[in-house]
Amino acid sequence: MARFLFPVWTLALCALAASPALAQKHYDTGASDTEIVIGQTMPYSGPLSGYGSNIGGAEQAYFRALNKKGGVNGRKVRLISLDDGYAPAKALEQTRRLVEEDKVLAIMGTIGTAPNLATRKYLNDRKIPQFFVLSGADVFDQPKDFPWTIPLGTTYRFDGRAFADFIVAAKPKAKIGVLYQDDDLGRGYLAGLREGLGESRASMIVATAGYHATDPSIDSQIISLQSSGADTLVEFAIGKFVAQAIRKSYDLGWHPLHLVSVTGASTKAALQPAGFEKSIGIITGSAFRDPSEPGLAADPEIKAWLDFMKRDYPEGDPTNEFTLAGYSLGMLTTEILRRCGDDLTRENLLRVVTHLDRYRVPLLVPGASVTITPSDYESVKHIQFRRFDGKTWQTIESGSHG
Repeated sequence: MARFLFPVWTLALCALAASPALAQKHYDTGASDTEIVIGQTMPYSGPLSGYGSNIGGAEQAYFRALNKKGGVNGRKVRLISLDDGYAPAKALEQTRRLVEEDKVLAIMGTIGTAPNLATRKYLNDRKIPQFFVLSGADVFDQPKDFPWTIPLGTTYRFDGRAFADFIVAAKPKAKIGVLYQDDDLGRGYLAGLREGLGESRASMIVATAGYHATDPSIDSQIISLQSSGADTLVEFAIGKFVAQAIRKSYDLGWHPLHLVSVTGASTKAALQPAGFEKSIGIITGSAFRDPSEPGLAADPEIKAWLDFMKRDYPEGDPTNEFTLAGYSLGMLTTEILRRCGDDLTRENLLRVVTHLDRYRVPLLVPGASVTITPSDYESVKHIQFRRFDGKTWQTIESGSHG
């Protein structure tokens, strides 16, 4: 019988070596057999508090629900989300705390150009992933100089080009007036609009008017744009100022073809304060679907979203697009962590994120997906246009761009 002992043990050892469950695990700070710690800063206070509370709140609810089901590969995900007030200095201070005191594995989903720029060098110097930055500024698509900083979504410049395509198709002889936020957000959109129109149609833009996020009002800018003779108004702005622009245009009796960037086309933050009756006809373009659109209630992705909101985040608003964005970001982050398996190192996390190939995130519009490569961090390149009818947004089928 002894002569069979060696082959039996040899086979057993080979089986153990081949077992994935016994494969060697690799961890960096913030990961263990039982937990993965992710950090972020959010504008829970300040001018973008509506964005922060809805996106951050949905993410927290998503991970709570995920952990009740066992987490990711048997590990609970702990998201530490701190208020940065949309202030660069505060964002850096809070990020340092997350890295040096809370010992997070990575930073995920921080909102805004300025807060992310304030922390980018600090995180890249330490080779800590700063992934799914929520800003469309081109400055974050720099894989050579800042490989650890990876944005999510379409860029402002891409959206601006798409707006140009839409206007040319809908109103070939449009006289365009542009209201833009005078920072990386507004200037990025405006640059894309000019690129999309090209030199041959550059004269379609008859006037531009900038504003600062700290300005109390943009009434004078709207009056100036109307006086220019523009019959098409494009707003590259955030919710508060979009609401003001809608009201002022209506009060002036000015009814141009009216397009608003997704950064300001919030039903809750812009259209409702302005008045739904004054917002009829507003057009926007987005990479995300609108769960309130008629006819989508039976769609599996929309149904799963509404079930999540009812079951796991009842205090949240299922009609708020920022809440939906937080939910989708939670799902995408979970997929990244799942793909990392037992190699929960920062280097492997970066490798996984930068090798996404046409990954379909639920609730993106048809045709949209996420692709990130080591040399191209512009992750989404497709939006769809829709028009507000006074109650809901309606998809304009001919308005897809990619």
